[in-house]
Amino acid sequence: MTPVAAQVSITAIVPMLSAIANRQSEQFKELEANFVSQYGVEVWQEVFNFRLKPVLDKDSDRWLPIQWCDEGQINSLPFPANLYGDSVLI
Repeated sequence: MTPVAAQVSITAIVPMLSAIANRQSEQFKELEANFVSQYGVEVWQEVFNFRLKPVLDKDSDRWLPIQWCDEGQINSLPFPANLYGDSVLI
């Protein structure tokens, strides 16, 4: 993990976890977009892979990828590289 990703404050991550837990996809997408605007896509991918995704429960881990799709269309933000390899198209 890059130093920038390791230094992202937990206060930037907790609201995303709350949105996921409460199944608030629009709030999550807004938080995700704000994060990417502030830190960039590469840092988002690292924070997602190493700090956010590992703490998700099984249901949330299944629910979240679906939220990157909007009526069968891929959201404007790239799906983070994850345990399945590099960028994943759903």
